[in-house]
Amino acid sequence: MDVVALWFAGHLAHLMRFSSPLSEAVPIHTVLLYFCCGLAFLLFPQFEVYASWRGRSKLPMFMHVASAWAAVLLIGVVFSFLIHQAGDLSRLWVFYWFLTGTALLMISRALLYSGLHYLREKGLNSKRVVIVGYGPTGQEMHRRASQQHWYGYDVKAVHAGMENCADITDPSVEKIDTLEEICDYVEKKDIHEIWITLPLSASAQLQTLQYLLRNSLVDIRWVPDTMSMQILSNKFINFLGLPAVELNQPVSGGVSGIAKDLFDKAFSIGALILLVPLFIVIAIGIRFSSPGPIFFKQPRLGLNGKKFNVYKFRTMKLHQEDGMVKQATQDDPRITSIGRFLRRTSLDELPQFINVLMGDMSVVGPRPHALQHNDIYKEKLEMYMLRHRVKPGITGWAQIHGYRGETDTVDKMAKRVQFDLHYIQNWSLWMDVKIIVWTAFKGWTGNNAY
Repeated sequence: MDVVALWFAGHLAHLMRFSSPLSEAVPIHTVLLYFCCGLAFLLFPQFEVYASWRGRSKLPMFMHVASAWAAVLLIGVVFSFLIHQAGDLSRLWVFYWFLTGTALLMISRALLYSGLHYLREKGLNSKRVVIVGYGPTGQEMHRRASQQHWYGYDVKAVHAGMENCADITDPSVEKIDTLEEICDYVEKKDIHEIWITLPLSASAQLQTLQYLLRNSLVDIRWVPDTMSMQILSNKFINFLGLPAVELNQPVSGGVSGIAKDLFDKAFSIGALILLVPLFIVIAIGIRFSSPGPIFFKQPRLGLNGKKFNVYKFRTMKLHQEDGMVKQATQDDPRITSIGRFLRRTSLDELPQFINVLMGDMSVVGPRPHALQHNDIYKEKLEMYMLRHRVKPGITGWAQIHGYRGETDTVDKMAKRVQFDLHYIQNWSLWMDVKIIVWTAFKGWTGNNAY
């Protein structure tokens, strides 16, 4: 089908370019047509164009096919140079041929997969599956296989640990009690695939399962249960020539991190220029409200735990902390009259644009907490310190959802950390822009800000 599609595309491209049939063209066009069609027949399998894409996104498959066709056509063009016929070859015809060939290859596959989806929704062309491990990842794979019928997977049985047995609620799915029973079940029920979704911590079970399935002749897929692991990412990379998985590398790293830094610097410069008149007014108000400096600075943890001094407008009377930072509470006597207004409206945070310009903070990110609070909550909340894998921010995902101000309970802090980690795991520059806009319209005030 692919060879016929490319042959037809070559003729169609010539009609588009010259408004005449290919038989009337310079011979190199016909030679190249048959050369590339034959080459595609030989090389497409080597490019894994015909590998199974069941259960996988189709967009990468289309890109893969287009890349394979481009490689074949490039070899054909090089061939025309080697036989000294490139001068007679129409470059525009080659370009049209690539476009029409790609389009026909895509259309044929779209029709093919539409037909397969229809058959699979009717229960045909399906594969019987056993899932080993029924944690969050195993349950999610079962849900997707059950709801997305066009993939053509039918989960017949599940082996789950004692803690997950109650989660198997589908009456049509059988339960396999022990690992040793899996092989017999696979053979008796004519199973096509085994999906292993055990977590990395279940290394002993994985080794046992590897031995038990050593003679099994069905497809075995291992999908590590990373959903139950407390990690920021699970991106596969090539490290020292070997595959490796990054467990706590934030999304905003590498080139994306450079773009975020440039955005932060440009935004902070613009903000500081525009805020100069407001800074002067606030400074005068602080000076008249109580004796002491205009700015307040305090050590915080920044990117990867590096300490820096965060800047704020002073909102409290001068006092001694006695080695323990006490969070501001409602009707706190330490807060000055203008300080109460500044804290309620978050205007006391504006000097942190200086921190952004210095590279210690970002415009958007998890809010930096006092060092003593870090020491307390890192022992009570398992993922608390992962907040420091990115630069702290002036505003953040947690703040625009109302989790700002006093965190007098572990539950409140846990909720804030949950939102912070969601931001780190799902970061994008567009997400930063949305948070800034949201902050501008509704994020400056809150019931917990005092």
